[in-house]
This record gives sequence, C-alpha cells and structure tokens, in this order.
Amino acid sequence: MQTLQSGYRGLSLLMMLNWDRALYGCTIAIALVAGAWLGTL
Repeated sequence: MQTLQSGYRGLSLLMMLNWDRALYGCTIAIALVAGAWLGTL
C-alpha cells in the first residue's frame, strides 16, 4: 500500500510539473484532427 501511495504521489508531482506540456500535446492533436476533418469537406 505504501508503494502504491508513493507511486501516486510521484505521478501527481510529475503531472503538476508538466501539465503545460500535456496541454500543448493535446492542443496539437486536436488541431491535427480538426485539420484532417476540414480537409475531407
């Protein structure tokens, strides 16, 4: 149980430090999907 809690804390710290990179990645992915959808019209 301690290992699980420690891993969760480490993961949450990693996400807290890198949330902006995840946001940029999601934004780029959404833009690519939107461009592909517009290209099919």
